[in-house]
Amino acid sequence: MPLRNLPPLNRQFIAHFGEMGSKWGINRTVGQIYALIFLSPRAVNADEIAELLQFSRSNVSMGLKELQAWRLVQLRHQPGDRREYFDAPSDVWEIFRVLAEERRRREIEPTLSMLRMALLEAPHSDAERYAQERMREMHDLIDRLMKWFDDVQRLAPETALQLMGMGAQVTKVLSLKDRITGAAKKKIDKPAA
Repeated sequence: MPLRNLPPLNRQFIAHFGEMGSKWGINRTVGQIYALIFLSPRAVNADEIAELLQFSRSNVSMGLKELQAWRLVQLRHQPGDRREYFDAPSDVWEIFRVLAEERRRREIEPTLSMLRMALLEAPHSDAERYAQERMREMHDLIDRLMKWFDDVQRLAPETALQLMGMGAQVTKVLSLKDRITGAAKKKIDKPAA
């Protein structure tokens, strides 16, 4: 059953993931393979994927290896069948968490490492001092974001979703906290009469 035999909504989703693949750092084929597996109600094997997407078996194999390296698909075996089957985690929060961790490991950690090394260097000119200060600002922001990300990762999914749902209300809570603690600080700072 080629892709054209899939429901239109499935075809649209698979095509979109293929188009977005290059923007996410993967190729179109890998994006489409992932989308097909994600939408599949059961684990699928490489032959089924190749037939549905009309891709060569070798392209499917390479795509599956990449998706396994990203930890976005899991290998499954079925009793009495020698073929390998693949499925995606059913929990979208888990998928997001894995993607975020992988992107962090592949993209953010090397950047933080380079920034740390650059900040250890002794500047030899005003230009290097200026560059280091800019790098320090970048390092501090990324480092703070990663600490926040770690805190969010430790939250139960329900709590994290609730926090995200609060949106701008969080700023209202922080503003209220500042007013309360500011008022308390003023009382402490004000000398007793």
